[in-house]
Amino acid sequence: MTEAILLVGGKGTRLRPLTVHTPKPMVRAAGVPFLTHQLARAKAAGVDHIVLATSYLAEVFEPYFGDGSSLGLHIEYVTEEEPLGTGGAIRNVASRLHSAPDDPVLVFNGDILTGLDIRRLVATHEATSADVSLHLTKVTDPRAYGLVPTDETGRVLAFLEKPETPEEIVTDQINAGAYVFRRSVIDTIPLGRPVSVERETFPDLLAAGAHLQGMVDSTYWLDLGTPAAFVRGSADLVLGRAPSPAVPGRCGDRLILPTARVAADAKLTGGTVVGEGAFVAQGARVFGSTILPGAVIEPGAVITDSLIGTRARVGERSVLTGTVIGDGAIVGPDNELGEGARVWCDAQIPPGAVRFSSDQ
Repeated sequence: MTEAILLVGGKGTRLRPLTVHTPKPMVRAAGVPFLTHQLARAKAAGVDHIVLATSYLAEVFEPYFGDGSSLGLHIEYVTEEEPLGTGGAIRNVASRLHSAPDDPVLVFNGDILTGLDIRRLVATHEATSADVSLHLTKVTDPRAYGLVPTDETGRVLAFLEKPETPEEIVTDQINAGAYVFRRSVIDTIPLGRPVSVERETFPDLLAAGAHLQGMVDSTYWLDLGTPAAFVRGSADLVLGRAPSPAVPGRCGDRLILPTARVAADAKLTGGTVVGEGAFVAQGARVFGSTILPGAVIEPGAVITDSLIGTRARVGERSVLTGTVIGDGAIVGPDNELGEGARVWCDAQIPPGAVRFSSDQ
């Protein structure tokens, strides 16, 4: 296997305001755009040619990654004029592939952080002569996911919608968002219209008697679709819980990027990242959070499991928990923002304006 398709066209609406100015795969996780981690892991697995299927804010990818040579890759870019869904996006870039009809092509979603053994997935695909092979993972509560039951050999039996009753939970295996396609199968996907691989392509292939193989790999897996998950994924990369050759530094309790400044008595723990040009002032405490480039954390602020946007500012003694602060926003001193709060880009919160407890 030498080729891969990476699906990076989604709008990332669940991550707003992080994705107002930045497509989800380009939001920084552990100091670099999240996409960098996926590209590096694909390279480590033997991929040398990657086609990025872009759509939302497509213009930001190529200026950053160029032709991919800095990563040892050859990267091409294909932009959808209208959103085509997962299957439509795969079909839309097929003309850029060089593989022979029976060759394997890796396909993966641009919002999954995983420790998947990519080489093992390809080996399983080839050993079973499958038409499509899917990475499956086991989850404790599968109600939020489509279920993928398999037989004792791993052959996929069905694709089931999100279960609504306990009786419908026939397996704890779910589609984990990474596939190996036989090259010729990609050409059977309809061209020029929206297609979902989960709801159309895979069920239609099963109905036609194709061989779909599931491989369960329950190493680290996280869907980065929500701000809380994205912050956790970045912290896990820094802590070394999630594997990536692209983390720009040694794994540990914190990652401070070049040109960032951190006061000597500031406390950074839990996989916290401080981006380039950011400043964390004296007495600040930051746990498990991402401070994007140019942000300022003023004295005595306490930030937990939060993401502070580019050039944003958090005022003195403000306490943020499970919060997202958009690019350029200002949270004045003595505010208290609780779980799930989102402050939009360039918004300004006056001193002491928002609290979840008394001001005494």
